[in-house]
Amino acid sequence: MRANILQKLRITIVTIYATLRITLIVLYKVNIRGGYPRWYGDKWLRWWAQKLVDAVGIDYKVNDPHGVRIEPGKRYIIMCNHRSHYDIPLMVLAMPGSVRMLTKKELFKVPLWGRGMAAGEFISIDRKDFEQAKKDLAAARAKMEDGIVLWIAPEGTRSRTGRMGPFKKGGFVMAIESGATIIPVGIRGSEKVLPPKTLDFVLDQEVTIDIGTYIEASDYTMERKEDLMEAVRSSIARLCGEAAEDAEA
Repeated sequence: MRANILQKLRITIVTIYATLRITLIVLYKVNIRGGYPRWYGDKWLRWWAQKLVDAVGIDYKVNDPHGVRIEPGKRYIIMCNHRSHYDIPLMVLAMPGSVRMLTKKELFKVPLWGRGMAAGEFISIDRKDFEQAKKDLAAARAKMEDGIVLWIAPEGTRSRTGRMGPFKKGGFVMAIESGATIIPVGIRGSEKVLPPKTLDFVLDQEVTIDIGTYIEASDYTMERKEDLMEAVRSSIARLCGEAAEDAEA
């Protein structure tokens, strides 16, 4: 059902309220109280994600036939196709562990919100500055070893067509350099909730999230990063249904 004007207004208010509230909470805990335990940040991040998903009535189903587990001390990176703004809250709700997003450096400069992301343990790597990139990578690796599960959209941006676009190399370079375990995920249906380049919310959509088997980036060298990219892309294509669509075409 396409949202009417009042429903769009409600969705907007809920989204702004939830995002502002979690931002202020983490900033208060960090700047006034001196910090907070990670489980507390996870609780509020899941609260935020649930608010956004409930606002548009998404009915999501998670298929995890392999029983993905997050083992302490190991480094994990989630990679999935990116069809919607709602992919991020859906990943927070669907995946185990303390999920945080690899974020563009520029977003950390946004007033209030950027400070909130930094306080919430979101991660960024400045690839334009080699020395800073090395420091960022070391910090990201330490965060993952300490329990952060990093979410990366290998396309770098949302698809405008519903199909996967070209993959960018940065996430795979990071995966190899950090020796991470990649968890491929396929999302189907999220693009229907808010079609690209519109504010036409479609309510009560069904979304399917399929979790694949681990892919060990440590099995690949930097010279074979294209092979890793293809392995991950093939896995995600199967999980999100694109491989089947291509076979039928």
